[in-house]
Amino acid sequence: MSTSQVEDREAHRPVLQLRMRVNDESVQLRCEPRTSLADALRKDLGLTGTHLSCEHGVCGACTVLIDGTPQRSCITLAASCDGARVTTIEGYADDAVMADLRQAFHTQHALQCGYCTPGMLCTARDIVLRLPGPDSERVRNELAGNICRCTGYVGIVNAIQLVLQHKQDGALPMPQSTTGLTSNPGLAQQATSEIQDWPSFAFDGVEQWLRVDRELDFAIPAQALWQRVADLALVARCLPGASISQLVGSRAIGEMQIRFGPMQAQFAMRAELSLQPALQQGEMRAEGSDRRSGTLVQTQMSYQVLSHATGSRLRYDLRFRLAGPLAQFSRNALVNDYVSEMSRIFGQNLQRADSAEAVAQLPAETPSLWRIVWRRVTRWLQG
Repeated sequence: MSTSQVEDREAHRPVLQLRMRVNDESVQLRCEPRTSLADALRKDLGLTGTHLSCEHGVCGACTVLIDGTPQRSCITLAASCDGARVTTIEGYADDAVMADLRQAFHTQHALQCGYCTPGMLCTARDIVLRLPGPDSERVRNELAGNICRCTGYVGIVNAIQLVLQHKQDGALPMPQSTTGLTSNPGLAQQATSEIQDWPSFAFDGVEQWLRVDRELDFAIPAQALWQRVADLALVARCLPGASISQLVGSRAIGEMQIRFGPMQAQFAMRAELSLQPALQQGEMRAEGSDRRSGTLVQTQMSYQVLSHATGSRLRYDLRFRLAGPLAQFSRNALVNDYVSEMSRIFGQNLQRADSAEAVAQLPAETPSLWRIVWRRVTRWLQG
């Protein structure tokens, strides 16, 4: 190809005009549609604290906050962040939590070469905001998506534990908003007095429904279990990653957070529940979209409560499908194990939810990818 042909092709490449707020400053960017957020931050804005390593969303070195949620900037297109709030490691100058974490990383010898540290600190801050206090196993699970090749993680875990202890003791001032969650505008702006009918998301018919059947046993009477699973708000409270922002009758609007190793998604969801109390049967349909990746999800679940020798049994049939960038993960055999782990946590929470006080104290446990992988490996070795 001649030089003139190359120059002509370069001249005709599409260029996007983007606006976003980076580290509390409004910026404008010109970039190609294929430009990653990491490249835009480093090359166009000079924010080189965001490190690039694997460029596959696996190692976590490039982690930044997008609208308050830790995300991999190497696999996030800059175009998808138009209008978003982005915080890089350079944007925490006045943040008390980050200041305490930096000091703890220093005193606990939590860094060696330092290449993973910016992304690690970003994730660590999110952990401190969400966890009520020190929990070594939980901290290690939460760090599963951030790889350090030098330290062995002991100092990192100790540093985060130390800051969590400061939080628990009341010695660490916390931000007013610690969730970092933002709802999908199309769902959140519906009137609170009425949740209207919605048009179904358009799937092209190629995506196949995936099916998961499960049975969970409970040491409570069938009627008591039915009362719990017929309460949509309680079901959401017991389901890992789920939350409801609006509930009107049998319809709800909320969010569902999924963490699958280094991959994270935050789906703005809408759900509807239909019940047959005489048969102790129910059916729920839900749909949602992840703002960052544009991935769509649809779920349909039918369930029934039965009497059982030990008390009661919940039998359910779940079908779901994904369309978009994250759909590739639904074909992974580990997804079945992930759903099983979610079912275990859900059943455990539902068993405990015998009072309003117990519901309020339910732990915010999420499935651990490393625990799931270890169980699969153990089964292989035993088989």
